[in-house]
Amino acid sequence: MSIKKTLLTTAVGFGLTAGIAAADGHTSLTIAIVNNGHMINMQTVAEAYTAETGVELNWVSLEEGVLREQVTSDTATGGGQYDIINIGMQEAPIWGAAGWIEPLELSDDYDVGDLLPAMANGLSADGTLYAAPFYGESSMVMYRKDLTDAAGVTIADNDSWENVMAAAAAMHDPDNGVYGACLRGKPGWGDNMAFVTTMVNSFGGAWFDADMKPALDSDEWNAAINFYVELLGTYGPPGSEGNSFNEILALYNEGKCGLWIDATIAASFLEVDGVAYAQSPNAGNPVGANWLWAWAMAVPTGSPNSEAAHAFIEWATSKEYIQAVGNHPDFGWGSVPTGTRASTYEIAEFQAAAPFAAAEMAAIESAAPAATDLKPYVGVQFAAIPEFPEVGTAVAQEIAAALSGAKTVEEALAASQEAADAIMREAGYYE
Repeated sequence: MSIKKTLLTTAVGFGLTAGIAAADGHTSLTIAIVNNGHMINMQTVAEAYTAETGVELNWVSLEEGVLREQVTSDTATGGGQYDIINIGMQEAPIWGAAGWIEPLELSDDYDVGDLLPAMANGLSADGTLYAAPFYGESSMVMYRKDLTDAAGVTIADNDSWENVMAAAAAMHDPDNGVYGACLRGKPGWGDNMAFVTTMVNSFGGAWFDADMKPALDSDEWNAAINFYVELLGTYGPPGSEGNSFNEILALYNEGKCGLWIDATIAASFLEVDGVAYAQSPNAGNPVGANWLWAWAMAVPTGSPNSEAAHAFIEWATSKEYIQAVGNHPDFGWGSVPTGTRASTYEIAEFQAAAPFAAAEMAAIESAAPAATDLKPYVGVQFAAIPEFPEVGTAVAQEIAAALSGAKTVEEALAASQEAADAIMREAGYYE
């Protein structure tokens, strides 16, 4: 019997049909993950996978920006440090087309058709899936309804930014440790720029014009960034230029945030009472008001443990994994990874435990990553071009400088335009 068939029998408890490279405990997979809650939970849930299959799992858990830097460097150079990597929608199609990651080989029982189309499409190139979504997300407003009720204000779906600022002002009570708005400020193309780009989109702005020339000195960017700096600088917590997802999640769960506009997946980890949800604010342009993202799992090309890596990914992104988390004594149905499979939203236990589910699905389904007359590139909070991480990182530093007061908004945007133009010219997009 082949090794694949041998381990197939040991994996029945997980509903697996793919095989593992070895059943004797000598196969070891090194997995690079982002240090977000669902990924951390996976390490606990996967202890049963090792017990069942004998495959040892070595986890490298990194902060988002560090993960991107290390995984990109290792994968691009064929360094071979990792058998499985966390990547997202910005990287997966580009890396797949470049041959940096392997096409996924998934069994019929995996049910690829159950994946939400937005997620599957965003992780594919030319119809080939290169990364499997572990969890998916859009963005939405998460606000303390007890505080808005007490202040006599409301937040509606796709509300105006002016009303959002008014709500933040009404809830803002720094003497009692409550800040009206908690928003990303930490520099990084996937940190502050994830939120900032959606805000710019809603103001009618874009990263590039029709000729792929940077458009960061436009009136729309100027209006959006001035509003962002005013909102977060006036009603946000001190030191917001150092806050991203994990930092704000901690603040929110300490009762220090009136509203937070961020990844829908955050709702899985909110521990305070009285939270309500609304679709992302809009400054008049409904396209791109909320982002679309998936943290996904991929196999770098040339991994010596490719077969075992593919099999683990199949398990970790399967319907069976959702059941394993939902029924786990340490987690439960409110903690399952969401935003990936239609079937998750049909589970009665999940519906009962996840009051955010309907708002999350509405946000995912309304996200608009396709190129339009307003933007010539694919992506909502990013541009799906190889140069974007470099462009986004450079601009992120300038926006953080504007937020901290080290630069004016106008100075920051002028420097952003100059940096982005240099990168795009060097890449050959125009003379």
